[in-house]
Amino acid sequence: MDEKLSWKNYLFVASMLFGMFFGAGNIIFPVHLGQAAGSNVWPAIGGFILTGVGIPILAVAAIGMSGGNGLQDLASRVNKKYAMFFTCMLYLTIGPFFAIPRCATVPFSMGIAPMLGNVSPETALFGFSLLFFAIVMFFSLRPSGIVTWVGKILTPIFLIFLGSLLLVAFANPMADSIAGIVPSPEYQSGAFAKGVLEGYNTMDAMAGLAFGIIVVHSLKNLGLRSNEAIASSTVKAGILSGIIMSAIYLMIIIMGTMSMGVFPMAENGGVALSDISGYYFGAAGIFVLAGIATFACLKTAVGLVTSCSETFCQMLPAGPGYRTWACIFGAVSFLISNVGLTAIIIYAIPVLMFLYPLTITLTLLGLMGKWFNQSRYVYASVTFFTAVAAIFDLMNALPKELGGAALITSMIEFANVYLPFFSQGFGWLIPAMAGLVIGLGLARFNGDI
Repeated sequence: MDEKLSWKNYLFVASMLFGMFFGAGNIIFPVHLGQAAGSNVWPAIGGFILTGVGIPILAVAAIGMSGGNGLQDLASRVNKKYAMFFTCMLYLTIGPFFAIPRCATVPFSMGIAPMLGNVSPETALFGFSLLFFAIVMFFSLRPSGIVTWVGKILTPIFLIFLGSLLLVAFANPMADSIAGIVPSPEYQSGAFAKGVLEGYNTMDAMAGLAFGIIVVHSLKNLGLRSNEAIASSTVKAGILSGIIMSAIYLMIIIMGTMSMGVFPMAENGGVALSDISGYYFGAAGIFVLAGIATFACLKTAVGLVTSCSETFCQMLPAGPGYRTWACIFGAVSFLISNVGLTAIIIYAIPVLMFLYPLTITLTLLGLMGKWFNQSRYVYASVTFFTAVAAIFDLMNALPKELGGAALITSMIEFANVYLPFFSQGFGWLIPAMAGLVIGLGLARFNGDI
């Protein structure tokens, strides 16, 4: 039987995937990049889309093409203990310990806090986050309808708010030409490489590995059964989602660049968005910004709660069921969103710097596995060498109170001397390549390929 979806269903799945990826941070980063890049914005856009769209979509494709049941199955090609460690670390980091709480606090800070007046910020945040997570739980406790919730409801509402800002910005540009806008010092040269790092900083590749299983389950709910049909449809939906993301990133970045015709360089993307929204909509701009940020984060939070809950059900089959995990993650995220989020962000960054290189290498190995017969030697060797190098990135990102120890300082100095590209954040690249060469040699020696 020839299994395939209609283009209408592909569009809905792509819309769902786009909706889960595209949170408030995915607006803040490109707006700020656009301001900083100035006339060098086009190479910066190329670099940003390469890592901000390309790698995340490849991660989703890797899960779909693996024929397994998600990240743990893919990571188990290294070994089962590593799969459990990596899967738990990734989901907890992009889930209840960091990303999900941020989904509530970012829209509060951008859209609600400026309107508080004499209201206590702590009380207002409690009330906002309580309502926010009540809505998140309403959608997350109905995972079979996630294509409808995220793809057909929340994403279109978000696009209405964002589209209204983009439409007005391009109809009445703040600058006649971007050619005369002077780039900031870091974008005077090497704008493409800087754009690559900005896309890297979105951390969406990790989310891609997390969201891949939701796409697979959604395709099954739409009637697909064979691994071949699911893999093919995952790739098609991923490409369509990538096209949507790229187009919106392009417009947001250019909008940021054009804003330099009126405003000075903003401290961050949130301030830039507030300036732009206020310029075009006046006092009503804060409501437009609140709508953009709230719906951007709401749909991402739904995707994260759903993917985390489904994954922990699979990892711990004798443990709680899906609804229990969803309630646990929702409750923990609600509590953390109200207590000490700043400290959590500070301490999460080193963890992210460790996990991201491992995410990229696992994604690429999953996609290229047929060329080395999915040999465990290759997976293990690349992962080992990447992990060792990524430890140095973790140490380099530690807060000052932890990173100032003599041992850590000496290790960072060692990495600066002996790890190429370490200062640019890519110290893991050469070790990963060395691991690939060694792994291929071991696989050939042991008859795997």
